[in-house]
Amino acid sequence: MPSFAVDEASLAEISAALADGTIGVAELVGDYLARIERIDRGVIGLRSVLQVNPDAMAAATSLQDASRRSEHRGALHGIPILIKDNIDTSDGMLTTAGSLALVGSRPRQDAVAVRRLRDAGAVLLGKANLSEWANFRSTTSTSGWSARGGQTRNPYVLDRSPCGSSSGSAAAVSANLCAAALGTETDGSIVCPSAVCGIVGIKPTVGLVSQSGVIPIASSQDTVGVHARTVADAAAMLQVIAGVDYLESLVPDGLRGARIGVLRQQYSGYSPGADRLFEDTLAVFRSSGAVLHDPAVMPSADELQNSKAELTLLYYEFRAGLDRYLAERGDPSVRSLEDVVAFNRAHQAEEMPYFGQEHMEAALLKGGLDEPEYLAARADCLRLGAREGLDAALNGPNQLDALVAVTTGPAWTIDHVNGDHDLGSSSRPAAMAGYPLITVPLGFVAGELPIGITFMGPRFSEALLIKLAYAFERATQARRRPKFLPTLAPHAT
Repeated sequence: MPSFAVDEASLAEISAALADGTIGVAELVGDYLARIERIDRGVIGLRSVLQVNPDAMAAATSLQDASRRSEHRGALHGIPILIKDNIDTSDGMLTTAGSLALVGSRPRQDAVAVRRLRDAGAVLLGKANLSEWANFRSTTSTSGWSARGGQTRNPYVLDRSPCGSSSGSAAAVSANLCAAALGTETDGSIVCPSAVCGIVGIKPTVGLVSQSGVIPIASSQDTVGVHARTVADAAAMLQVIAGVDYLESLVPDGLRGARIGVLRQQYSGYSPGADRLFEDTLAVFRSSGAVLHDPAVMPSADELQNSKAELTLLYYEFRAGLDRYLAERGDPSVRSLEDVVAFNRAHQAEEMPYFGQEHMEAALLKGGLDEPEYLAARADCLRLGAREGLDAALNGPNQLDALVAVTTGPAWTIDHVNGDHDLGSSSRPAAMAGYPLITVPLGFVAGELPIGITFMGPRFSEALLIKLAYAFERATQARRRPKFLPTLAPHAT
């Protein structure tokens, strides 16, 4: 038996155990690696970890030696972390966005967020699986699938989707295969997998965390964020990669006096069970001293739902950003989006057994970022997501502090023939505006499928959202560990 049980252990508990000698860093890392072998690669077959870091034990031993010398590297000294495979690491691991196209090259340096984790003393356990190319390859993709890693599964019910694109990061955190993980989001890629995998996810304001060293989709929407089992752990992780103190926001009665808008319109109705949970939980806000304004009105909600502006913007920024990233990376054979598309066609059996690359091919048809079509799409995104969207809802006559909505519906059955069956999500306005989101476990549908609630706020409102989310989490305690059920019982559907 290990001297310290990593299952559901918080960052604070792990740090305390390391500090008082209950467990050493090497033993801790060994315990996590053993769980990965048993749960991720064994009979359960979660497939959330794309690659174990070959240097993990060496790093752990070095940090353990530092501990013996009373040398503390930083806030995450000895904490085992997973990194999404579209975030650069300059070490023994690959960075490929899950694609075979990038197996032949390595980044020249760590992403800024990774360097900050290392400087804080974190141990990089490995790379997390993801929806290949951060889910921007096909119109009929299956979340959690990559050519390198295969299909990530939902740890609660294994034949259900983990959502994407940060599928492996969220599933691994939920399954206790790491203490916390880095993910990325362009639109929903942190909050959706966090919600359906029953954990906390923070998608920061675009620009709060450096995008340097991240395989891009869209510079105006991409951001590195965090997955953790608690709000406190997520805040501690964000503090390290953003360089801002968020731990002071962990106030137990943080909902008291807060003016919270309930966002409905297009952002409910995904699932009757999810809606019932959400309605029942509104009483928690009132009993915690919050002032609810229900409904909060977002003028652009209906127009935004049918707008093509975001997809147009993504096509333009994806081509420009990926071409720049690949040219700087210096891969001898894959130096542009055009090369990636050609690689996929040449390796169709491995890369496209289930779905194609329609998004990539559409992006190839776009010009530069000075094109009128792009400039109009960018202006529309800001208008719909910010000025007539979240800003209007927050700054209306009620002067709200934050908005809440169901994050997404329950996880759907994995389907490699037809692709994802998600019923909707509330992430789009903040994605288009570049604003922050936090999702927190809300409860379960059919007894086993997690549902999340999202807190939304204006630009750089992370401290306030953490304060609200932390108080909500303390009042509800909805998180519970997964059981790795093979499927739902028929009566539960």
